[in-house]
Amino acid sequence: MPDIAPRLTAALADRYRIERELGQGGMATVYLARDLKHDREVAIKVLRSELAATLGSERFLSEIRTTAKLNHPHILALHDSGVAEGFLFYVMPLVEGETLRTRMTREKALPVEDAVRLTREVADALAYAHDHGVIHRDIKPENILLQSGHAIVADFGIARAVHAAGSERITMTGMSVGTPAYMSPEQSAGERDVDGRSDLYALASVLYEMLAGEPPFTGATMDAILVQRFTRTAPRVATKRPNVPRAIDAALATAMARAPEDRFSTVADFAAALESKPGAQRAEPGDRSIAVLPFANMSGDPENEYFSDGISEEIINALSQLPRLRVAARTSAFSFKGKNADLRVIGDQLSVSTVLEGSVRRAGGRIRITAQLINVADGYHLWSERYDRELTDVFAIQDEIASAIADKLKLTLAAGAEGRLVRPPTANVEAYDLYLKGHALIKQRGPALLRAVEALEQALAIDPGLALAHAELAEALLLMSLYGMVRPAEIAERAREGTSRALELAPLLVLGQVVLGLHSIMGEFDLDRGSAALARAVELDPLDLEARTIQAVFDFCYIKGSHEAAQAQLRGVIASDPLSANARAQLAIVLSWGGKSEEGMAQARRAIELDANAFYPQWTLLHCLALGPRPLEAIEVGPSLLSRFGRHPWLMMGLAHANGAAGRPDTAEALYAELAARARSEYVQPAALAAAALGARQENRALEHLREAVQVKDPLLTAMALQWPGFARLRAGVPEYERILHNLGWEAAGRSAALTDRQAASRG
Repeated sequence: MPDIAPRLTAALADRYRIERELGQGGMATVYLARDLKHDREVAIKVLRSELAATLGSERFLSEIRTTAKLNHPHILALHDSGVAEGFLFYVMPLVEGETLRTRMTREKALPVEDAVRLTREVADALAYAHDHGVIHRDIKPENILLQSGHAIVADFGIARAVHAAGSERITMTGMSVGTPAYMSPEQSAGERDVDGRSDLYALASVLYEMLAGEPPFTGATMDAILVQRFTRTAPRVATKRPNVPRAIDAALATAMARAPEDRFSTVADFAAALESKPGAQRAEPGDRSIAVLPFANMSGDPENEYFSDGISEEIINALSQLPRLRVAARTSAFSFKGKNADLRVIGDQLSVSTVLEGSVRRAGGRIRITAQLINVADGYHLWSERYDRELTDVFAIQDEIASAIADKLKLTLAAGAEGRLVRPPTANVEAYDLYLKGHALIKQRGPALLRAVEALEQALAIDPGLALAHAELAEALLLMSLYGMVRPAEIAERAREGTSRALELAPLLVLGQVVLGLHSIMGEFDLDRGSAALARAVELDPLDLEARTIQAVFDFCYIKGSHEAAQAQLRGVIASDPLSANARAQLAIVLSWGGKSEEGMAQARRAIELDANAFYPQWTLLHCLALGPRPLEAIEVGPSLLSRFGRHPWLMMGLAHANGAAGRPDTAEALYAELAARARSEYVQPAALAAAALGARQENRALEHLREAVQVKDPLLTAMALQWPGFARLRAGVPEYERILHNLGWEAAGRSAALTDRQAASRG
């Protein structure tokens, strides 16, 4: 026995009989002992003397008392603690088993099912601790004990006490809280106010090692590991173990994001995301990955860019049919457009091993397309080809490119699938050209929607059987109505016809089900039908990111108020499409409405970084500021946004709300008065007027505008009536508002939201 043992034995002789040393760690030594009072074997952990001197007995015992209150089946219980002859110790049950580290050393990589089960058990323990205000700060395999095959988390006490003592004092002893292979970037940087997302990062790193057989970052020194953590995205686990289900691969990528706001909000969300979703593909041995960059427009007319973009997108869609090929999402791949980025940067940010790039030159009835498949690791061209054809051959060229890539990567279609990868939406090239133009304009939003409608209507005049054009026409019309660009009555019939015709022509068209859902909700106020259609869209293609985003926002958030489900789904979208400004802006809204305004603001700012020129991310940040604890900041940024975006009613209603919350009723009233004056000469959405009126504390006016919103079927009402925090006091007990919801048939959802609002009010 070491020299400490005799002194420790004497110090604890009245309560415990020290039998032998079980092991040593960086901060403590563990002994097997007999609890004399209860006649049982226990484990006694004794802090190193220099650490004990730094902490002090009062701080140590205070923090231990906090962790002693944790009572959870996957948290190692605390029997006793104290000070004896200068020793700081605490007593735990003796776990008959081994540590996770021991098992990992023996097996290296664990079966996927075991790794996920153990992770979910640890996540359950951490979620419980986080709910009680306790962050572990040192999750690692050595602190996860295995008893009868189940996980038990140990050592909450030391990490908490060390953190409370202050990182600068602990550093002087040569120790730190956390282990380099698992520490989050923010904890590695010495930030004191880390939250549960730091434990989440560490747990994800442990799961990664259980699956891959090695940590996500390795190096000869602690500094080498930490540098990687700060400068590199964690590698995808599927690159190390290809049979890991994609849901798990995506969940790990999100959980190990460098920025805390890019991770799951809670460990519970992470645990839920580890379940493979129905229809989700599994990565097979020999898994491949690719990003299709937007093909360069080499035509004389820059307006032809929509055509080269469309060809790139069609190839993405074609390659996505290959079950063993992971294809980077369109939005993330297109974010590199015109940037001439290094291929290794692209590969790192999109987690792909190959990149397809090319160019399109269109002249009269001829087309030239070049394409190159490049290995990211060494820049080596795996395949390249040039196609000089008639324009009418464009579909055949797309199919040949996709098939050549599949052949080069040794991939085949799933059993039973059709032989062609590219299925032309129309046989008419002129109609196809107009469709691509409309499709590209829809993505620009704003005034471009008017031009999109024009192009799509021209395409349908040439080919009335173009189902995608019908669906996209309906989508463009509904978006115009949602943004207040037109009165709902002006587009209602065309949107209905487009939706109906798209599904008549192609009943299994995912976009057709999406626009049916949007039209049912926004155009007909039929929430049940809309919810069912969006669920059907996701069922048809669980990997369709647009369908999942719209379901998360319109169904889970706006209608049902299932904010956690919406957040989890949007985080999954972001894991697949990490550079999507829209997905992050939508997540910001969902977080804000779910009471996580700080994280919502962080996501909104990230969306602005990704697309600084778009209206929606800017509005989202203003919205999060106005509805959260920082209305004054919303007021500060308001003038510049009003100048940039033409005093858009959405901005003005947000600023009216912010001024009301900040105790500036006169300014809120002025903003509302301006909107009301504009409404006498132009169309202003009644729901926006209602929100502004409520910000100005004019409840009766707000109710008048809401009745008008029902009458004209303002789609903005469907996004705000049931869950928008700005209407909380109306839902919490205003009879007229209850009647409005009753007349719409939304009273059940309204009662659920009102109960939540009243509960929140009673707590605050």
